[in-house]
Formats: sequence, C-alpha cells, structure tokens
Amino acid sequence: MPIQVTKKEKETSQNLGHRFTKTVRQSGVLLQIRKGRFYKRAKSALAKKRSALNRVSKKAEKLRAEKLAKPK
Repeated sequence: MPIQVTKKEKETSQNLGHRFTKTVRQSGVLLQIRKGRFYKRAKSALAKKRSALNRVSKKAEKLRAEKLAKPK
C-alpha cells in the first residue's frame, strides 16, 4: 500500500515534506525494510552438527596446546 500525502491549500513544500516523513514513520514501513536488510537464513541440522563438532575439536586442540606449553 503506497503512502500518499497531498499538498493542502497554502502549504509550503517544507511542511509537506515534514508531514510526509511523519506519515512514513508512523506507518512502520522503514522499520520493516530495515529489519529484513540483514536477514540470515536458519542453519540446517547438518550445518549445526558440523559447527558443533568443529567447536569441540577446536576446544580440545586448545586444551592440548595449553598442556604442552612450557611452564612459566
């Protein structure tokens, strides 16, 4: 649904602009557009499992490296 603002009699273009921005703000159109701007798809089950396994292996590697590190 397009937003329309018609110029009233003896209304300046500046007032018309302010009224237009006010109606756009109140309609919530910009919020919807900004919300969908950085949309990310949900991960599939396989991708979730792979990332979890990757985290576990990296954590194990880090612990092993800490154990093998020279004492201070």
